[in-house]
Amino acid sequence: MATTADFRNGLVINYNNELHVITEFQHVKPGKGPAFVRTKMRNIKTGRTLDNTFNAGVKIETARVEQRPHQYLFKDDYGFTFMDNATFEQVVLNEEMVPFADLMKEGQEVGILFHAETEQPLTAELPTTVELVVTYTEPGLKGDTATNTLKPATVETGARIQVPLFVDTDTKIRIKTADYSYVERVK
Repeated sequence: MATTADFRNGLVINYNNELHVITEFQHVKPGKGPAFVRTKMRNIKTGRTLDNTFNAGVKIETARVEQRPHQYLFKDDYGFTFMDNATFEQVVLNEEMVPFADLMKEGQEVGILFHAETEQPLTAELPTTVELVVTYTEPGLKGDTATNTLKPATVETGARIQVPLFVDTDTKIRIKTADYSYVERVK
């Protein structure tokens, strides 16, 4: 058992008999009344985000999870197939268990969360940033880098993101997986 003082990003808790991962939290001490913790949690099974407020000091049941490195192999009718880097065993996850799947390319390293007691895979987690090549975007204007204007682009996995005007086709870029935002060009 843990308390609200133990909250951190990535902590997996058992809330309403379902596993949730804490994505954001904030301890609040109002001038009047007791302290509380405002959280944003993502349901591991459904992927839905839930906003919840816990009173400070409330006991919360945590779930033991392990993250193991895997390599993305392919997608077929059964789902996404990953290979364990240590044992070479294959794991198949359905589409709901793989958020940001349109940013994954074959051979990509991902971490898969496993429930420690049941050895059941819960979800796949991409790295915070991925490097992909732009396959199509409208041509930009030369020298137009002073403004913060964005244009749509399609990357090699088929995902559509917004990039600055100076990014052209066949440019390798770094993308933040949490919100599909452009980070920088990669040399």
